[in-house]
Amino acid sequence: MEAKNIEWKLAMPRDEESKGPAPVWYEAGLRHAWLPYSQMKTATAPLPVVRTHGCRIVLADGRELIDGVASWWTACHGYNHPYLRAAVERQLAVMPHVMFGGLAHEQALVLARRLAALTPGDLDRVFFSESGSVAVEIAMKMAIQFWRNRGVPARRKFLAFRGGYHGDTTGAMSIGDPGAGMHKLFAPLLPAHHIIDLPLDEEAAAGFAQCLERHACELAGIIVEPLVQGAGGMRFHDGAVLQLLRKSADRYDLLLIFDEIFTGFARTGSLFACEAAGVVPDILTLSKALTGGMLPLAATIARKRVFDSFWSDDPARALMHGPTFMANALACAAANASLDLFEREPRLRQVAGISTALEGGLAPCRGFAGVKEVRVKGAIGVVELDNIGDLDSLRARFAQEGVFIRPFGSIVYLTPAFTIAQEELATLTGAIVKVVAQSIAT
Repeated sequence: MEAKNIEWKLAMPRDEESKGPAPVWYEAGLRHAWLPYSQMKTATAPLPVVRTHGCRIVLADGRELIDGVASWWTACHGYNHPYLRAAVERQLAVMPHVMFGGLAHEQALVLARRLAALTPGDLDRVFFSESGSVAVEIAMKMAIQFWRNRGVPARRKFLAFRGGYHGDTTGAMSIGDPGAGMHKLFAPLLPAHHIIDLPLDEEAAAGFAQCLERHACELAGIIVEPLVQGAGGMRFHDGAVLQLLRKSADRYDLLLIFDEIFTGFARTGSLFACEAAGVVPDILTLSKALTGGMLPLAATIARKRVFDSFWSDDPARALMHGPTFMANALACAAANASLDLFEREPRLRQVAGISTALEGGLAPCRGFAGVKEVRVKGAIGVVELDNIGDLDSLRARFAQEGVFIRPFGSIVYLTPAFTIAQEELATLTGAIVKVVAQSIAT
């Protein structure tokens, strides 16, 4: 690895606030770490973090950054929430983990019951895993085997949408955008599904209808990120699109899968995005904010008719999947505590307030040349530029402004914790206005 990847001066931009040399653990360990979504030869080294609290990330040189992305949208209650921490500590003293094969424990069963009660309609059976990508893989397996168990094995493909992102594992990659997505390198090697435009206008709706007419007999289901296509570009659509998907799935007797890894738990303004559209999917995937950002956990939740197709005296009709750490007791304890906070604290009202603040705070960017669009939905604020030439440079400039904001593609976005203070949110939006203006000027 070249020296630039481990030099403290690159990881920690030198300014009047920087203090001291890099920690020993940083310089020694970074030589052996392989970072995500990074060309390791040229990537700017990561910022060393020693502590978190509230909406703040404390760096090894003593600086504090206001976190604008809540650790990839997970830390919805902020960092180190005392209620979440206490719940995990209590569970740690009793039982950190036990396998879920042939055994069960209270935290998982309580969480399954609560998720079934919170999600709409008869989404009633919860299958746990450790990550969002795996939750999507499980949903795909459920859908394919649903049809096989019903004697229709030809239905094993999916209809998904351009701009979509469902994870980095093989099955999840295969239903992401094969052209513009981050996995286009692997597109020729992946199973072939039908990836089309979301039916946002008459032309796309006609294409959607035509695809179903031609290919419904081979489709296991339709999968979509409801209301927001997240990592594919933070693209928004409204509930009418989801209602059309539900109506079409019913017409052709297809399973409808909502990937709410990103949108679940109030990010778009309602507890689940499907609620805003009044649509009940056949399978729902959840992760990220499920534990309040404390520990990895995911859930794939199926309606009764899906589960019933597996209910049999025949062992071959069982769902053959079992992640080693599924239903981890520590993670389930964190998730139950997180659900408590949604019940006891005004999260939906906080999201509404964040939405208003994002609208006002990001509005000046609408007047900048080079800004394509400014859009807000719930606790998601997006400034889309015509292009971003140097992402690493832009990210470093945000850090110099005292905030952690991680642009990707052509967008600068905010997905803050719901507990963020108004002055912290104002600092985030102000930093975006300033840095975007400077980047356009240069």
